[in-house]
Amino acid sequence: MQGWAVLWVPGTDHAGIATQVVVERWLWQQRGLRRQDLSRSEFLDEVWLGTRGRREREEDVGWKGHGRGLGTFKRCGKVLGARVGDVGRAVGRDWGHGMWEGVGGIRKILGRSWGHETWVGDTGRTLGRGWGHETWVGATSKTLGGSLELPVATTRPETMLGDVAVAVHPMDPRYQHLHGRHLRHPFTGQLLPVVTDPTVEPTRGTGAVKVTPGHSHPDLALARAHGLPLLSVIGDDGTMCPPGGGWLQGVHRFVARDKVVTALSQRGLYRGTQDHAMTLPMCSRSGDVIEYLLKDQWFLQCQEMAQCAREAVVSGRLQLVPRFHEKNWKTWMDNVGDWCLSRQLWWGHRVPAYKVGVSPPGSDPPDRGLWVVARSEDEARDEAARLCHAPPRDIELQQDPDVLDTWFSSALFPFAALGWPEETPDLRRFYPTTLLETGSDLLFFWVARMVMLGQELTGHLPFSQVLLHSLVRDAAGRKMSKSLGNVIDPRDVIGGASLQELQEKLRRTVLDPHELAVASEGQKRQFPHGIPECGTDALRLALCSHNVHGDDIRLDVAAVLNQRHFCNKVWNAVKFVLASVGPHFIPRPPEETVPRAPMDRWVLSRLARAVGEFGRRMEALEVHGATAAAQHFWLRSFCDVYLVGGASVCPSVCPAFVSVLPRCCVSIHFHSLASRWC
Repeated sequence: MQGWAVLWVPGTDHAGIATQVVVERWLWQQRGLRRQDLSRSEFLDEVWLGTRGRREREEDVGWKGHGRGLGTFKRCGKVLGARVGDVGRAVGRDWGHGMWEGVGGIRKILGRSWGHETWVGDTGRTLGRGWGHETWVGATSKTLGGSLELPVATTRPETMLGDVAVAVHPMDPRYQHLHGRHLRHPFTGQLLPVVTDPTVEPTRGTGAVKVTPGHSHPDLALARAHGLPLLSVIGDDGTMCPPGGGWLQGVHRFVARDKVVTALSQRGLYRGTQDHAMTLPMCSRSGDVIEYLLKDQWFLQCQEMAQCAREAVVSGRLQLVPRFHEKNWKTWMDNVGDWCLSRQLWWGHRVPAYKVGVSPPGSDPPDRGLWVVARSEDEARDEAARLCHAPPRDIELQQDPDVLDTWFSSALFPFAALGWPEETPDLRRFYPTTLLETGSDLLFFWVARMVMLGQELTGHLPFSQVLLHSLVRDAAGRKMSKSLGNVIDPRDVIGGASLQELQEKLRRTVLDPHELAVASEGQKRQFPHGIPECGTDALRLALCSHNVHGDDIRLDVAAVLNQRHFCNKVWNAVKFVLASVGPHFIPRPPEETVPRAPMDRWVLSRLARAVGEFGRRMEALEVHGATAAAQHFWLRSFCDVYLVGGASVCPSVCPAFVSVLPRCCVSIHFHSLASRWC
């Protein structure tokens, strides 16, 4: 409408864990199959079959139904967020810069979700609060001829088998006589050193803490600071593994907890239990308790990239709107850790890393832990042959079975969608982009990763402004969830849907019977008469009228229906004006309009004020203010005064009403104005 060349490249996120879980549940409900009953390629075929057609239908209906008035439309064919070659190039670039570390490198603590059988990052977990039990154990000292007891409190008795030391504060007078001494482990009989560390809080528990580096971030840091061994006693399946002792091998970790307490009582070392307030890490998708394990995985070093991203906001090169997000941005960038990129899934971008072997047997590579990263197996073979000084035919490769974190490929989207790493015309013309609009909950999931990788891989910020809108909730303020039955499908609001249709759509999902019953009742309470047809413009206006800079948006269908009434009034007003001037009227350009009657001058002054306010608000990314300015003019000035006041419509001012304001407002109610715009 303003003459700008606009390129719109819509794309879809491959939603790694969520998609795989939905397909696995569907396979079990419909065919009685588990993922493990299929080969990897067969399972991926099922995922593509279940997602490709549905996504194309939803995208076509959504993009066409919501209206678009863009100069160029180019669908991004990368359903996985970025092409496999793009991901391989990005990984290879970071690998070459020494930013990758992982298998065979430093072991790190990771959170394991057994509900999905994969590792989850901090952004994939929530915190649950509750009460647990703190067990007091009496540990004895048998060295230097003494026999002393040191009480140790723990909420995780089952991990005692992975203890490598007991730590106390160096200034705690209760334990200064034990400095440098050893305690005998109550189960293994091994001697554990008593170490002093200022991070221990003397006022918590007994003031003495067991050091379990295999299952705790603080304990791992303490163990490395004191040169202690690293031991992990819980396996990937959630059961106790051999390092924890043969008598517990194969026992589930929560069952092992009771067995350990019983064994302590039998040995006379149990000193009681007290209630203890706890904060538990929970998987945000499966709801199970996350277990922290010490593992080798692929990591991306983020500290240097994070400081560059922080500087971009501090210097003003990157603007976050609303500005209160800047404080959280700086805090997160100052405390960012290495990014775990490995996920034990089948759906997603396969990690482009290959373990190298050389045949015939006996001619091993110079480094038995040699890995190479490449965009394809052929490239990996050539690189391995160069490093091993062997012919390519003698190279044996084994690709890592894991996939990359979905947010890694998503972070490449701003430039990969335009053809990167090739220097395409679209990339030269449209990158960097101007504005990113996304939900505030994605500030660190997505926005931070795009900024870090964008600067690292292209040398430019992917965008200069980020508008972070507040979250959309239901009319009661609840987060929209299929299990609650309160998810509002935009297509149902646009075209309308009866309660029966809503219930039928719900039954086609893969919710379990209990969730389905709860969701069905929720729909009946919220939409007893279904959802009335509101149209695209009414939905857009209802969303745009909320202050997205503030609290969460409570979307009520009644508010959308009110906006439909407004759209009808706009339609009728424009129709009345065009009918008044006749079908053969040819308006002059708005800048040549010379109003003569006082009412015409007044209404044009109001129009100029509304257009100015609309422009200022849009420049400030205050869409709600721009919407209010446009609606106030239409209702209070044009309809309620100019038209209702009885003045005849002046042909000389018609171009302003049918051209100027629609040019402004077409972005927020497209259909009502696009068909009448001239």
